[in-house]
Amino acid sequence: MRNLFLRPFLFFLFFTTFLHAQKPQKPSSSSIYNEIQKLNFLGTVLYIAAHPDDENTRLISYMANKVHARTGYLSLTRGDGGQNLIGPQLRELLGVIRTQELLEARKIDGGEQFFSRANDFGFSKNPEETLQIWDKEKVLSDLVWVVRKFQPDVIINRFDHRSPGTTHGHHTSSAMLSMEGFDLANSTTAFPEQLKLVNVWQPKRIFFNTSWWFYGSREKFDSANKSNLTSIQTGVYYQTLGESNQEIAALSRSSHKSQGFGSTGVRGEDTEYLEFLKGKPLQNKTSIFEGVDTSWNRVKGGKPIGELISTIANQYDFKNPSESIPNLVKAYSMIQALDENHWKTIKSDEIKKIIADCSGLFLEAVSTAQEATPGSIVKLNLEAINRSSVNMQLLNITTFPEQKTTVLNTDLKNNTLQNSTLDLQLPQSINYTQPYWLKEKGTVGLYTVKDQKNIGIPDIIRDVKVVFNVKINDVEIPFERTVVYKYNDNVKGEMYSYLDIVPEITTTILDKVLLFPNTKSKYIGVSLKSGKDAVKGNLKLDLPKEWKVSPETIAFQLDKKGTEQTVYFEVTPPTQMSEVVAKSIATIDSESFDKEQIIINYDHITKQQVLKTAEIKCIRIDLKTNHEKIAYIMGAGDEVPQSLRQMGYQVTLIKPDEITPEKLESFDVVMTGIRAYNTIKTLAYKQDILFDFVKSGKTMIVQYNTPNDLVTTKIAPFPLKISNDRVTEENAEVRFIAPEHPLLNYPNTITQDDFKGWTQEQGLYYPKEFDKAFTPILSSNDKGESAKEGALLIAPYGKGNYIYTGLSLFRELPEGVTGAYKLLSNLISVKSSVSIPNQQIKK
Repeated sequence: MRNLFLRPFLFFLFFTTFLHAQKPQKPSSSSIYNEIQKLNFLGTVLYIAAHPDDENTRLISYMANKVHARTGYLSLTRGDGGQNLIGPQLRELLGVIRTQELLEARKIDGGEQFFSRANDFGFSKNPEETLQIWDKEKVLSDLVWVVRKFQPDVIINRFDHRSPGTTHGHHTSSAMLSMEGFDLANSTTAFPEQLKLVNVWQPKRIFFNTSWWFYGSREKFDSANKSNLTSIQTGVYYQTLGESNQEIAALSRSSHKSQGFGSTGVRGEDTEYLEFLKGKPLQNKTSIFEGVDTSWNRVKGGKPIGELISTIANQYDFKNPSESIPNLVKAYSMIQALDENHWKTIKSDEIKKIIADCSGLFLEAVSTAQEATPGSIVKLNLEAINRSSVNMQLLNITTFPEQKTTVLNTDLKNNTLQNSTLDLQLPQSINYTQPYWLKEKGTVGLYTVKDQKNIGIPDIIRDVKVVFNVKINDVEIPFERTVVYKYNDNVKGEMYSYLDIVPEITTTILDKVLLFPNTKSKYIGVSLKSGKDAVKGNLKLDLPKEWKVSPETIAFQLDKKGTEQTVYFEVTPPTQMSEVVAKSIATIDSESFDKEQIIINYDHITKQQVLKTAEIKCIRIDLKTNHEKIAYIMGAGDEVPQSLRQMGYQVTLIKPDEITPEKLESFDVVMTGIRAYNTIKTLAYKQDILFDFVKSGKTMIVQYNTPNDLVTTKIAPFPLKISNDRVTEENAEVRFIAPEHPLLNYPNTITQDDFKGWTQEQGLYYPKEFDKAFTPILSSNDKGESAKEGALLIAPYGKGNYIYTGLSLFRELPEGVTGAYKLLSNLISVKSSVSIPNQQIKK
């Protein structure tokens, strides 16, 4: 276990600007002026909800850009339980993507981002279940911690705490916890261990951000009595920015690409409504900060600072922002002279950024390599340039985490580039780069984060930094920069990412699940990747003794950093049924390495490295198949095709444009991926071909779709209407409506035991209304609800069969749930089974 290396400034990372590895921001003169205005506002608002994309970006943008308040969004979860429209990543990996999407959104709308340790375990129908799975006290503790750290004057809830059961249980829970935390944050008896690091804090008031959605329709909301609501006109136009508030909000909202939330900006009047819940009531409803001194007067000795910043704003020269630097530097010095307090740190960071922006001061530390291992030397290229007539001198630079200072005393003359190189020694104890909340195993509902100071931090904590100490008008100002890596792409141009700290060797098992339907041996491939030059050692596949592995170890030698090699172990299963997890472990000089490096790289977010234990689930299973040929039409993205190949099927991915009678003729089964009828517009014009395929004696299997945004309402050859019905309790009892039907009997006998061990949910978006031609096979329901019979439907059509299923096979198969494999085999084999007329099946 590597110990956490001392990180200066970590405690303040919680509320400083977000790290980002896109090209450095180069703000316009108008944007700088907006930041100066914000410098003179000392008020804070915290928006609270449950998930990424729950936040109201119009209100966040308005508070940040019009009111100039310090505006934060606390999303209790990272959205791990959602669906993914851009790739196959689910669960924690999807949470990593959605975390980055929220950070991108905040860069656009001007807010800050926070999280709790709560894990989005999937849809929950009531807050009681949610709070039990989350561990209420721990998530409440996190919320109180964020309130005490962020010190909001006003809290705004996205959801109503008084309406359990009417929306997602996570939604209601976020509001309930917020209401409770509003009071607890100011109590010395609530989570007293936090008070070693923070003080108690009492927000002035808390609101509920209501809208027509909570009233059921726009008509009902328009006719409702709004005398108890505070209205905010958010449809403003920012003349200096050239955008309306709604246009900024739409760009922010569109960051949630994995959820398909692209939004079009609008212009004109727009109103948000806030319902007062608790605290000091508003008297005139003109400002949610009523009664809060949002000037520098709220800080002891701050009045002259506010007066000076007002002067800076009034005298700001849009054509030459550097004219403001002398007074900005003076204001910086005045802030440093204040007693230590909450606002001193915040405003110091803000004004340093403004000084750099006004002067065109560009400071950058670039690693010559994108990856480095603990104990190695990182070669840095340093760049410093002052693009103003203001006198500056680069006194020295300090590198972290080694805390080594190099004296330079270099004059930074106007528009004269200063380049230098430096070797940075990484300590052997430095942490690997990875999302800190994934470092240790958590529970279904809660991530494990043992360091209190880390809770709430939105992003990966990066230790390798450089502080440039610059003298400006005889005042020393430190500018911190995170070490980055950049390169030139022939199409995209200059590309940035971060320096990642990686293990000396990582291993990736090529399959995540391997099925053994008999005692014949199979080969497991393991790919090795070196994190540095000259890596050699031995690799083993760790399995229980009843599983035979040959050879026991494989020697490897990788001469160059980044080199990859794939080796294979022969694995023989036992005769009895068995499910085990195998780990690949590489040993170098008696040190063991068991991590797989997962890279998540999409254009709209910062490249992410995740390190997980390299493992595979090996299953000795009595699985019967008939070796059908399957054409798979990918939808939003899933890993079902890989699972089908594991089962022994020939699987061909076909593009929607390739769907022709001739193309499909050689296949026995056509299967559509999740949400195919939400995401693939071409399918609307291919239905007749697909239905003719079924009519000719073949099988079509359609996995779940959502009822909204269907590309066609005719997704089946008979009427079928998708609803929002779902069974979220993965262990809910499953009842067989048609126990004699081939889908439950051929070629595998399905029992209730085959629905044990499912993850997250049984299924979602079940059809509620369907033609009598369909036979429902299964019935299940969450506690206290009526039976849901749309999980698995089959209808004979011509000589073939059409099957619709909302069962979460896309989640269960990659997790190695044996019952899901057996049931899917039966669905695929229905053509080979003995047909049973619908009327003979007991319903």
